Amino acid sequence: MASAPPSFNVVLVEPEIPPNTGSVGRLCLAAGARLHLVGPLGFSLDDKTVRRAGLDYWQHVDCREWESLDVLLHALPVGGRAFFLSTKASRAHWDVKFERGDWLFFGCETRGLPESLLEQNRPSMLRVPMRQGSTRSLNLATSVAIVLYEGLRQIDGGSSGSLTC
Repeated sequence: MASAPPSFNVVLVEPEIPPNTGSVGRLCLAAGARLHLVGPLGFSLDDKTVRRAGLDYWQHVDCREWESLDVLLHALPVGGRAFFLSTKASRAHWDVKFERGDWLFFGCETRGLPESLLEQNRPSMLRVPMRQGSTRSLNLATSVAIVLYEGLRQIDGGSSGSLTC
């Protein structure tokens, strides 16, 4: 039996903190999204903290591993839409009309996405708005949840039956 296509493709580039990745995996499972982990990872996926954050769901997460960002970028489907989340972006994530299957790129916890990637993709950069002067950034898993669920709200409107309350 073929699995349904993912609602979104969530990409974590070189994540460093195992519980964040476990939490994002659990979010992706709940949202019907595919998780893409781009190495090098700052931990092993066998790390018990990844499994603990994903609880007993980790084995059900649709997770793909990529050895490098270049390998993933070359494998993106033609016509696939990619968005790059950064505190350096000027456009808010809710100002985009998301489509099923979009790719959402998030950088590692301490460095964000590579500057060269951001430079090449300025028109596709998005940010999660924050009150000015409040904090430097949000937790990675929190940012993924905010953007992923805004995307789901847009594509499903909560009424398609794919999500339940």
